[in-house]
Amino acid sequence: MKWTKFKVKTVTDAEDIIISALYDIGLEGAQIEDKVALTAMEKEQMFVDILPDEQEDDGIAYLSFFLEEKEDGSLELGGRKTDAKEVCGLIRQELQTLSQWLDIGEGSITVDETEDIDWINNWKKYFHQFYIGDDILVIPSWEKVAPDTDAKYVLHIDPGTAFGTGLHETTQLCVKQLRKFVTPQTNLLDVGTGSGILSILSLMFGASHAMGTDLDVCAVEAVSQNCDANGIPMEQFELLIGNLITDPKAREQVGFGCYDIVVANILAQVLVPLTPVVWHHLKPGGIYITSGIIDDKEQTVLDAVEEAGMEVLDVTYQGEWVCITARKPES
Repeated sequence: MKWTKFKVKTVTDAEDIIISALYDIGLEGAQIEDKVALTAMEKEQMFVDILPDEQEDDGIAYLSFFLEEKEDGSLELGGRKTDAKEVCGLIRQELQTLSQWLDIGEGSITVDETEDIDWINNWKKYFHQFYIGDDILVIPSWEKVAPDTDAKYVLHIDPGTAFGTGLHETTQLCVKQLRKFVTPQTNLLDVGTGSGILSILSLMFGASHAMGTDLDVCAVEAVSQNCDANGIPMEQFELLIGNLITDPKAREQVGFGCYDIVVANILAQVLVPLTPVVWHHLKPGGIYITSGIIDDKEQTVLDAVEEAGMEVLDVTYQGEWVCITARKPES
């Protein structure tokens, strides 16, 4: 499948307005390239494993829009056939209109052809095998495990549509805490499981069973693929698509008072309403491990944990991220 890419050079202040204007003519899903520094809140909301290298902002922005090429070489825009020349004309017309009252910078347009294979593989140069701690090797499918590796655990995982490769600080914080508390008797609940990395590693550490929940149906395929890649039988790792905070049926399906560990690597604003719910799924004496907490939200989550009646055992840090580990009282 081939695509035609229309790339507009503009300024960062005009990004949103140009995207909106071109959306109205049928160009959707803009790819934005600029050097505007991410705030801590933006990083938290993005919650991606591989953050871009930040450079000094020069005020320049590139906006790329993609249209699929049909078998006859035509493009489709707004439900009708067109070609690259006409689309360029429509873009140029919109830019000229905007430039009468807005600084759009250079406003130049370039046209390129690309294929799916470029999109699928281009980012692979950014993701390579790495270690969590001293002995957990995380490796993608396109790389080989070195014969002389001294890794105790080897996790095979590829980045995908469901979050979680282990590269993000919050994932690593959770992994380190899980290693402290997982035993052969551990029944684990992984809220917001994504790619399933925390559950899979817990099973590698010796846990007997894991239950993952997620809101995104993409997690189903991701978990299945990653379990296959790591030799984890699916009967050891169940998955439920549902919201424990708002859905009583999902809470009932997960089960009450039956988990030795609940891990939740989610954003702080979700952890606050989730924490009192988690209480009901933990066994007495059960461990609650949670991250996804940017440092200025630490106290907010600590308050939620303590208000739920749990004892805080440990607070750990990596970069600007925080992990809180707590215990439900025995009685």
